Amino acid sequence: MAIIGIDLGTTNSLAAVWRGGRSELIPNALGEYLTPSVVSVDEDGAVLVGRAARERLITHPELTAAHFKRFMGTKKQYLLDGRAFTPEELSSLVLRSLLQDARAYLGGEVEEAVVSVPAYFTESQRAATKRAAALAGLKVERLVNEPSAAAVAGHISEGDAGKLCLVFDLGGGTLDVSLVERFENVVSVTAVSGDNRLGGQDFDLAIAKAFCEDCGVDFDALTPRRQEMIVGQAERCKIALTLQEPVIMAVDDGEIAASLTLTHEWVIRKCAALFRRLTAPIQRVFLDAGVSARELDDLVMVGGSSHMPVVRRYISRFLGMEAAEDSRPDTAIALGAGICAGMKARASGLRELVLTDVCPFTLGIASYNENEPSRHLMSPLIERNSVLPSSKMGVYYTARDNQKEVEIQIYQGENRYCAENTLLGRLELPVPPAPRGQQSVRVRFTYDINGLLEVEAANEAGRMSRLVLQNKDMSQEEVQRRLKELEGLKLHPREQVGPRALLARGERLFAVTVGELRERVARMLDWYQDQLSSQEPLRVAKAGRKMERFFDLVEDYVGDASMPDPEDLIPPEES
Repeated sequence: MAIIGIDLGTTNSLAAVWRGGRSELIPNALGEYLTPSVVSVDEDGAVLVGRAARERLITHPELTAAHFKRFMGTKKQYLLDGRAFTPEELSSLVLRSLLQDARAYLGGEVEEAVVSVPAYFTESQRAATKRAAALAGLKVERLVNEPSAAAVAGHISEGDAGKLCLVFDLGGGTLDVSLVERFENVVSVTAVSGDNRLGGQDFDLAIAKAFCEDCGVDFDALTPRRQEMIVGQAERCKIALTLQEPVIMAVDDGEIAASLTLTHEWVIRKCAALFRRLTAPIQRVFLDAGVSARELDDLVMVGGSSHMPVVRRYISRFLGMEAAEDSRPDTAIALGAGICAGMKARASGLRELVLTDVCPFTLGIASYNENEPSRHLMSPLIERNSVLPSSKMGVYYTARDNQKEVEIQIYQGENRYCAENTLLGRLELPVPPAPRGQQSVRVRFTYDINGLLEVEAANEAGRMSRLVLQNKDMSQEEVQRRLKELEGLKLHPREQVGPRALLARGERLFAVTVGELRERVARMLDWYQDQLSSQEPLRVAKAGRKMERFFDLVEDYVGDASMPDPEDLIPPEES
């Protein structure tokens, strides 16, 4: 049985499989790779998915649903032919269609899938995606962030030199911006940002409304069917503009007759607010990662909406560099998901890569606010863009005299006040009565790449409380397996074989050197300990390489009296 990779998109979805030494796209029943993420109910009650459903967006908009990925994880419902569908139920129908295509193409059963999601998806959106897969009859243990999949599919995963890449993923309904770095065999997302309410469909709507405004038509007064017709025409003209300029947008349905010449300059002017929103997430990832655009090696633009020449020019001008020509906007994410599926299946001949993603939102607990006791403050433990999996601990003290119990409230979000963030759960722990501030509680968060969060709290007497927040569809066996895997995170990386060998080597060199050289060895050992404390695979790998080079120089110096001054042994970027 095969494992496939799936790009579940807002506008189109597609699947891939690792076969014959490469990631291979899977065609649907029409021989096409892109299956529109559209669901419609026919007059006889039959459910249509894909191109047939998309054609009914104009003729039967009341029986057709599209762009529902944008509302994953919400309570929004779509009423089709008297039946209510949730976004995850509609997504499950798209996934089931892809599963049937994969079975027919591969000639056998499909065991499970790796499904891509926007890096900026919340835990509720990720959980909804897994529920959609389960409804479709698919086993999904691993969700891969779309930028990670795009990076793996592209040349960032090739070669030996390190590379820093910005992945700009503008799909039909969402924008993801991620900094992805590769060092040796580690491909790491170092910072993510995005906008879950910005995509190609927003440009379609803006173009449609601007067209109506210029032609003297009141868009808001039109029937849903006519609005959908004009938005559909706007989308077709937007796509035509990728190949030629200008294009004529014309609408004539017997009651409305209007035409207008569209150019790139017209689109930029009419969609100015949307273009400004494209750059805010880019600025945020640079700020979070502490890097600048000058340090980028590559700009990779993926997602169907990144085909728009005006978008490519706008982002290239903003960053001062051209996008990579081989970005494959429509298929890169699916191909990357196919590679991830191959790695999960341990396919022979597939280069083993370590993929690390980051936590898109900060996780923390409520802390007492001295100035406004009724408004608890957010105390971050695992901050946004922390590499996953991650385990971090904080120490907190009692806020009242003779306090007998503490309530630990777990939140997700970036706001200063807890009430403005999302409450994930609560945990209670007894403490011995004492004057305020004299009893401490240690709180540890351990968080994995699939959304399992373990919260442990312990008081000074050793009494512990524990809470596990998990995807509701995880079996108890899966939860226990993942918790066992996370136990290793609570050990300091210095306990691992590679770092232990480097530390032992450093301690030996400290013993055989004297004076200023010994001091430099000691400082480098301290620096390396700090890097290990980050528990970030990419950072630890880089630090290890730097330590090896430094120790090589020290050993050469110790064994050769003709070596130059110890000042020459200062490695680059020691701090």
